[in-house]
Amino acid sequence: MKKILILLATISLLTSSCVSKKKFIESEAKNKEIQDLLNTATVKLNSCLEEKSGLNASLASLRDQNDNLKKNNSDLINNMGNMTTLSTKGAENIEKALETIKEKDLKITRMQDALTKKDSVTLALVTSLKSSVGISDPDIEVNVEKGVVFISIADKLMFKSGSYIVSDRAKEILGKVAKVVNDKPTFECMVEGHTDDVPFTGNAILLDNWDLSVKRSTAIIRVLTKEHKVNPKQLIAAGRGEFIPLVDNSTAENRSTNRRTRIVVLPKIDEFYEMIEKEMKKPVK
Repeated sequence: MKKILILLATISLLTSSCVSKKKFIESEAKNKEIQDLLNTATVKLNSCLEEKSGLNASLASLRDQNDNLKKNNSDLINNMGNMTTLSTKGAENIEKALETIKEKDLKITRMQDALTKKDSVTLALVTSLKSSVGISDPDIEVNVEKGVVFISIADKLMFKSGSYIVSDRAKEILGKVAKVVNDKPTFECMVEGHTDDVPFTGNAILLDNWDLSVKRSTAIIRVLTKEHKVNPKQLIAAGRGEFIPLVDNSTAENRSTNRRTRIVVLPKIDEFYEMIEKEMKKPVK
């Protein structure tokens, strides 16, 4: 009986030991599984932490960008307002500039028209003078220089040497000039006396060539006013002496060329400028 009990105890002990070992192995396996799960969870946690850190950095960057965008948007709105203001002012300035250009173009056109009108009058005057005075005589020349009409008459037709008494032939020529001048009451005539450079010996009345040239000019003006009824207000006396020669005074022929009377026929300068000024004051249409 005792042996039986000992045998049963031994069997029970062996059985208990086997069960505990089985549970231990199962526990070890379970523990390893849990450890693997923990390791996996730790890796995922670290990955999530890194991703979170990256996301936080991205979020901060996005916030900065958003702030910059807001600032840029505000600046852009302000700039757009400024640009709108500038554009409006620019458009107004352009419009004013175009108006100014239009006015200047119109004024230029009016000035050109006035000059054309003056040139037309000058051309008609030249034609009339050439028709009246004649162009066949080589000692009488009618031409235009810079819009001014010049009648140049050789000295030998006008005066004797050293004299300021107008010849009969000169009076005939001056009568033809006077007829044209009388038809142009708004024109002026400047009568210029010119001499050569041979010194004038002088007398009780005249001192030199300048005196002689002035005296010849006034003598011609007296013929025009007294004998041909030219309005004295249209006439100007001028003596130029020997100081504006046409050619060198080296020969007798050249000196003869330089001794001359020149009648300058021109519109009254003040009336011409009044005509221009009147055109300038006209309103722009």
